[in-house]
Amino acid sequence: MSNSNYTELSNSDDCDKYVKQFIQEFPLRSAEIGQGTLIKRALPSRHKRMIGAWCFLDHAGPVNFPQGEGLDVGPHPHIGLQTFTWMIEGSIMHTDSLGTKQLIRPKQVNLMTAGYGISHTEVAPDTETHMHTAQLWIALPDDQRNMAPRFDHYPDLPVVLLDGVEFTILVGEFLNTTSPVLVHSELLGVDIYSETSTTTRLPLNPKFEYGLMMLEGTATVHGHELNDENMLVLEPGLTEIQLDLHAGARLLLLGGLPFESPILLWWNLVGRTQEELSIAREQWVNHDPRFGTIPDYDGPRLEAPTFPAKMRASK
Repeated sequence: MSNSNYTELSNSDDCDKYVKQFIQEFPLRSAEIGQGTLIKRALPSRHKRMIGAWCFLDHAGPVNFPQGEGLDVGPHPHIGLQTFTWMIEGSIMHTDSLGTKQLIRPKQVNLMTAGYGISHTEVAPDTETHMHTAQLWIALPDDQRNMAPRFDHYPDLPVVLLDGVEFTILVGEFLNTTSPVLVHSELLGVDIYSETSTTTRLPLNPKFEYGLMMLEGTATVHGHELNDENMLVLEPGLTEIQLDLHAGARLLLLGGLPFESPILLWWNLVGRTQEELSIAREQWVNHDPRFGTIPDYDGPRLEAPTFPAKMRASK
């Protein structure tokens, strides 16, 4: 059955049966970052390493904490990727080795392009008591992975209202609306929120693979319940899906063309060979100028873990 048949199926059971061929469901992992901040990690996973160029996805919060006890991640390096922070609640100060200092507030995006090498910190202001955020990494394509580092802040993202649903276009083009966020692969990122229970249909690019992850509440996708403990991945081939949102539901829709080449992701570094990652680690340990400095951070740098004997490539 070709994908064009799906949109012509009149029986909802037949539609669900067809779409389910493309859906994979897998559990999220719990991890800890900073000073005891618990997160749910969706990517990378043994079930799915990447979705397009999206190679890392953490969901932190919503969480409340006393003033002065928020996120505090000391200086650490990145290569070969873009860090993408979507703030839902609270605020975080980003400081990097380019000299950038940028406070990110709710409904804003911070995008740091590591390229050849950069270091940064992420610290909640002393007065902050809330945090809810998604942090993602985007693997840079082969011809851009050693580009000069840069930082971009996006305080305003386009929003489309449809079927009672608020679609914030974070990356790429969706519902004839394009995000201003600068990426280097064909990608999609959309924050989807509904105050009330409703049903909508999401148009899809049949060349893209997709992932859906809840940030708040629950939803259903063709018989699959989506909650804060799992993620759904859609393999290429679909032109649309039905999404049933329960009141107060918020989720991320991610998509992209399958990535052009396998990558190696280790610690905070993305590369193609173990040798280049090993060299970057040693340069960080030895304070090489490749990663610059952040002199106004009051605290130690993150220490690089022991380098593994063998790594598994992601694609």
